[in-house]
Amino acid sequence: MKKHLLSAALAAQLLTQLHAGGDFKEVEPAVTEVEAIEEESNLYIVAKGMMIFGDKVTEEDVLLDGDRGYGFGIDLGYRIGEGFALECDYSYANNTVTESRAGMEAEEFDMNYQSLAFDLVYTYEVAESVGIFGKAGYEYEWENNDDTDAHAYDYGMVFGAGVEVEMSESYKFIAEYEHSTIDGSKGDTVFAGVMYNF
Repeated sequence: MKKHLLSAALAAQLLTQLHAGGDFKEVEPAVTEVEAIEEESNLYIVAKGMMIFGDKVTEEDVLLDGDRGYGFGIDLGYRIGEGFALECDYSYANNTVTESRAGMEAEEFDMNYQSLAFDLVYTYEVAESVGIFGKAGYEYEWENNDDTDAHAYDYGMVFGAGVEVEMSESYKFIAEYEHSTIDGSKGDTVFAGVMYNF
């Protein structure tokens, strides 16, 4: 009996010393906050209004003088990385063209233009919410005289430059200037519109 009591006393003393000698502290795990990096969607669409400046062109003995006109455009783009994107662009515009022939009275008629272009675009981010871009591509254009229903087709290179300003996570404001090598009464174009990132 004494042996049992002695063993129990020694065990109790040993447990007391073990417990007293080691203080246990709860340690909270370290949490590192990681800022989420927002990446733009690869697919985007741009809806934009446009103004054409008009131009003069001579065809045989006829001078065609196009004035300023207006229209709209739609761009569908896909970002391929490193600032580059591929775009398919459609636009429609109309203006008034004055036709002059030697020895004849000048005539005016309404002309409309539809174009389809495939472009390579490069965008450089100059600030967190501002980018500048340049584009080059191939354009096919239909010209139609609304008064006589006469039409013509032409194609050439198209070059553009512009700026995009972020308005929210999904929307950007776009302003763009565009020049085409197609010789016609349409002239150069300026655009202003909104980009939506899917």
